[in-house]
Amino acid sequence: MSLNARSFVFDAGVVSLYYAGVQAVKPYFERVFYGKSRGFISEVNLAEFYYKTSERKGVETAEVWYLQLRRSRLRVVAPNESITRQAALWKVKKKELSLADCFALATSEAKSGPLLTTDSTIKAASGKGAVHFDVPA
Repeated sequence: MSLNARSFVFDAGVVSLYYAGVQAVKPYFERVFYGKSRGFISEVNLAEFYYKTSERKGVETAEVWYLQLRRSRLRVVAPNESITRQAALWKVKKKELSLADCFALATSEAKSGPLLTTDSTIKAASGKGAVHFDVPA
């Protein structure tokens, strides 16, 4: 997947990698933060990032990172009729996916950008529509 894509959709896991300092995801965020590409995250996936960060790092850290993302060039996409329906259809087809995963896929389709994910199940479901990043041990 080309780093020069016009837009990217981020799942919660990739955002966590960014804050963990994983270099493989940094160029994607830099392209968005510097206005070279558009970046999107589903409101549902942002909630997932917040609660998982709260569990691992505490609510204070989650709040700071959440506000940084909200104030960045990363656009938060609220579910609408079309995205909600598409997420539900993903869930019908791929029962092994979480509902948050389905919203990430539906947002990726709505925004016509590759989904950046740490979830191999999402990658398999989407085929060529996702870029998978391994979580460091």
